[in-house]
Amino acid sequence: MSFSRPAWRLLPGLVLLWAAGSAHAAPSASEEVQALATQMVALSLEAEPTLAYFNGLTPPTHGRFADHSPQALRALERQEDALWARLNALDAKALQGTDLSTYAILREMLEANRGLRVCHSEQWAVSHMFGWQLQFPEFAEKQPIETAALREQALQRWRSVPRYVDTEISQLRAGLAQGYSVPKSVVRRVLKQLDGLLAAKPGDSAFASPAKRSNDVAFQKAFTAVVTTRVYPALQKYRQFLEKTYLPKARDSLGLSALPNGKACYAAYLRVFTTLDRSPQEVFELGQQTVAKNVAEVKALGQKAFGTSDFAEIIARLRTDPANRFTSEEEVFRYSRELVEKAQQVCKGSFLKMPSHALEVRPYPDYMKGSGVSSHYEFEPDPAKPSRYMLQLDDWKEQLRSDAAITALHEAWPGHHLQAATAHAAAQSDLSRLAFNSAYAEGWARYAEALSEELGLYDSDTAKIARRAWPARGMVADPGLHLYGWTREQVTAYAKETGRFNQAVAEELADRIAVLPGQLTAYDSGGLEFRALRTQAEAALGPRFDLRQFHQVVLENGTLPLLQLRANVEAWIQRQQPR
Repeated sequence: MSFSRPAWRLLPGLVLLWAAGSAHAAPSASEEVQALATQMVALSLEAEPTLAYFNGLTPPTHGRFADHSPQALRALERQEDALWARLNALDAKALQGTDLSTYAILREMLEANRGLRVCHSEQWAVSHMFGWQLQFPEFAEKQPIETAALREQALQRWRSVPRYVDTEISQLRAGLAQGYSVPKSVVRRVLKQLDGLLAAKPGDSAFASPAKRSNDVAFQKAFTAVVTTRVYPALQKYRQFLEKTYLPKARDSLGLSALPNGKACYAAYLRVFTTLDRSPQEVFELGQQTVAKNVAEVKALGQKAFGTSDFAEIIARLRTDPANRFTSEEEVFRYSRELVEKAQQVCKGSFLKMPSHALEVRPYPDYMKGSGVSSHYEFEPDPAKPSRYMLQLDDWKEQLRSDAAITALHEAWPGHHLQAATAHAAAQSDLSRLAFNSAYAEGWARYAEALSEELGLYDSDTAKIARRAWPARGMVADPGLHLYGWTREQVTAYAKETGRFNQAVAEELADRIAVLPGQLTAYDSGGLEFRALRTQAEAALGPRFDLRQFHQVVLENGTLPLLQLRANVEAWIQRQQPR
């Protein structure tokens, strides 16, 4: 799932929808917020139709990609500004129920997008995490081809890849001229991914899915020809540009402070990923306090498990314990799959409703191997198809059983999959399906790691220790790298001392922070909030507290900004009080 801001198109006349009916009574606050939500969804999908494939929505077309040209981006900004003005003119105090959640989501989306303009991120959009070279194979898998009209749209879309790539290159050239670039290490990772994609024959490539899925022989030949004569040459052109022109001019440093308006840009990204009005310094300090608390708990557990309270020695014991290692790649896969299946069954007693949406564990495709992308979850909006826990097995010899357990529970049950499937099934509007923020999604998954311990899903004390060694360090390392002058070496050392990262994976983490500024702070910004809300509810309700009902309250409205989540929980607590 991409965290990057989509480039949306102008929709002529969109903001005048209500003006056309000005002779009639003005809309109520509820009608206006719903109208704005409808227009926000339309604006999003008009600008980036492929968003619909990941949210179960219907795009206006299957025949084009996003337009990232300066003209399209400026048009988008004008539309956002018009919607923002109307949202601010709305009487929010007159809203109630689901309208409040809709209002909060709209405000968050518009405020976040407007704030990010200072970054000019379209001019340094090279990413090994969520770059177009990774997204397009996913789009190919989801491209509909069931009818002749859909097959024609597929050909139309994929014939446009050269134009898309030319726009990307043009924006990157403009960025270099203005002092914007990504780190050289990130460019090298993207080059490796492009090499992996280009290594396959066009007919067998990650882009050939529409042809493989069709029984129309003429379409098969036509689409394969498009991949051969248009997609592959565009990939090669992009690769050559990155290697010959971009890489020599890319920056050596990792932090945003090296870019124009870097500090303001980082604050904007932090706001986007946490949905909170916390300054970078506040995040940094809260992270340090939380890390100190976690270290104290690790020492206490280490004393019981290993007879020592020395943090470094405890972590060394985790890494050298033969029982905490795997003997084969297949064992890692089997262990993760079996734990995911077990967790689904165990979770049933802690939730009022369990989603029926299936989940499968899959290894990475070949072209992604060795590219620095970690194991992750991919949501499938079609309930007839399984969502996926994508397992990175490159470094299986270095993987610990404790870390494999934590990651599986974070990504699957009771983590991302339970939350995402619940949200999708309960979604009451297209806007709620479209809404996403890292603080809620990753915050729930971090909370799920701790919940898994309560549910007895960890099979060793080493997992309980490992679960506390890493969390909240992202709140420290992320602003440390971008604002406080941390070097690559400092970030990798800080990660490695937790025992969860070897040198190669720690290097991957540093590059991840570089291209996703602020995102790594979202896990514990959100996780701390979920835990705080549960503690508040337990204290207020005492014996009346029901964990299943609490989980229902925090999950039933889908992905929300954290401030609205708090408002919902506090309203629920109030309703549970005796009258």
